[in-house]
Amino acid sequence: MHFVYMVECSDGSLYTGYTTDVERRVSEHNDGSGAKYTRGRTPVELVHVETFESKSAAMSREYEIKQLSTRKKRRLAES
Repeated sequence: MHFVYMVECSDGSLYTGYTTDVERRVSEHNDGSGAKYTRGRTPVELVHVETFESKSAAMSREYEIKQLSTRKKRRLAES
């Protein structure tokens, strides 16, 4: 399985990423070995996950989410 996830950082910003293991990836963000963007913004909290059968579908969705306004990302996280 492939996942697109969104975390909320300690400063209130949102980060969207792709992974095959959501729990591991969130842990990596929180221990400082995740994405450069989240390193100074820990702890992060998982706020949204979507599941896909293929990596290409997940990566396409990740791109779509990253193009959304912050307002729309927050709505997605709340749904």
